[in-house]
Amino acid sequence: MQKHYFQQHPLNQNNERKGKKVTKKKKITSAERTKKGILAGVLGLLSNLILFISKLTIGLFSGSVSIMADAINSLSDTASSILTLVGFKIAAKPADPEHPYGHERFEYISGLFVSIIITYVGFQFLETSIGKIIHPESLTLSPIIFIVLLFSIILKFVQGRMYVTIAQSIDSETLRATAKDSYNDVYTTLAVLLSAGIEWLMGWRIDGYVGFALAGYILLSGIMMLRDFVYELLGSRPTKEEILAMEKLLLSYENILGFHDLLVHNYGPSKKFASVHIEVDDSLDLNQAHKIIDIIEKDFKKTLDVELVCHLDPVPVNNENYREILKVLKKIIKETGEGLKLHDLRMIRNGKELQFDVVVPEKFNFSDEELERVLRVQIEERIGNYDLDITFDHNYLLY
Repeated sequence: MQKHYFQQHPLNQNNERKGKKVTKKKKITSAERTKKGILAGVLGLLSNLILFISKLTIGLFSGSVSIMADAINSLSDTASSILTLVGFKIAAKPADPEHPYGHERFEYISGLFVSIIITYVGFQFLETSIGKIIHPESLTLSPIIFIVLLFSIILKFVQGRMYVTIAQSIDSETLRATAKDSYNDVYTTLAVLLSAGIEWLMGWRIDGYVGFALAGYILLSGIMMLRDFVYELLGSRPTKEEILAMEKLLLSYENILGFHDLLVHNYGPSKKFASVHIEVDDSLDLNQAHKIIDIIEKDFKKTLDVELVCHLDPVPVNNENYREILKVLKKIIKETGEGLKLHDLRMIRNGKELQFDVVVPEKFNFSDEELERVLRVQIEERIGNYDLDITFDHNYLLY
């Protein structure tokens, strides 16, 4: 985003900000985040082991094959808890020469594996449900099986709530995925009880159809989570809220003329980095300009917990010829195509050459070559005969 070139704002030595309040982001340290993540993994592991042992014991004493099979399913659920533990442990490792930005992205890898498990369970459940649709079987629930299933629903629901609560406190997508896994177990068990109840009351064998619908939901949730974690590992776009927070902070400084080329990326949930071009009056001396960007970088770290690097762009706001050329050039860019944006206008070689960047939106109608030809004709007709050096930006992290 770029502000218009208004009158020069005086350098504010006290760094006051136009009366705008910028809310400080509540910061969670890496140690606190790791501690809570490991706690969630341990509690999940213990609860799954309790379910496994209780189901296996009751199954062996009662001779119920279905309860023993459900016990094995609970044992497989411990894989999600183990992955969560391993993920947070490795993600907490400090930076080293081979990984200068730390290991936090491993949390995304553990979340990816949890998503794979959820998707696999969905496929297995889908296969079983199709088999029951083709060959319907009667569902009979003895009192002991009913009690075990009810106990499983309660414990899995509490487990899911625990994961969600901790996930919200540390903003962890991995724990949200693990919570989804717990809730999926609740839904599948409820489906068994619902199907058995309808069969007992109405005589309808709908177990396969209910299971098919639920399997579709589990598959969809697993695939969506897989997509999200792959996006994070590839380097996903920052959220709209994150960009707005950075934009709000940058707009609060009186002593800058504008900003553009805001690039944001992360190396883990709490390792965010950004760079931005800051426009300042070219009449400022180097020490003054450096003080401005130094304050901005420190504020970003303190307020948003973002490591920011600023690039200075001096703007000759007192040059009448520059202001007139900028005004006409902006009009040309706007008329040429929707979504085109101009920044970094420079007059070099004693004003004989114009140098500027144009941000081109995705799926623009013209190629860069065609766009350049149009701009050259328009500039020569409406501004004058200048040498032109035009750079076209296609980086969609630009704001």
